[in-house]
Amino acid sequence: MANPKERFIKNRLRSILFSLRGILILIKTEKSIQVQVIIAIFITLVGWYFSLSTMEWIAQCIVIGLVITAESLNTAIEKIADFIHPDYHKKIGSIKDVSAGAVGLAAIISLVVAGIIYIPKIQQLF
Repeated sequence: MANPKERFIKNRLRSILFSLRGILILIKTEKSIQVQVIIAIFITLVGWYFSLSTMEWIAQCIVIGLVITAESLNTAIEKIADFIHPDYHKKIGSIKDVSAGAVGLAAIISLVVAGIIYIPKIQQLF
């Protein structure tokens, strides 16, 4: 009989592999995720240029993660909805709209945080 501790560790490692596989699938197949990753890379380079403080990096990383996570969950919800009901349905459309709205809220929050971080830095340039 396998040691329960070993089984626990083995299951956690498998979970990590599934997670990494999901991330790769998202990046390879979803244009919206690809755009978000490109924006994240760009804004990270901008952060290095402006020498962000530790707290600014934390805020920036949190909102990048928030937007990409929201976009990923939106993608999953849309795929499930399309699988369950491939034809247009008013309730499915509403569910997809709410899911997209979550991405919109995350994007708005990220823009507010970016403004708080970068507007003063850009003003110092002029």
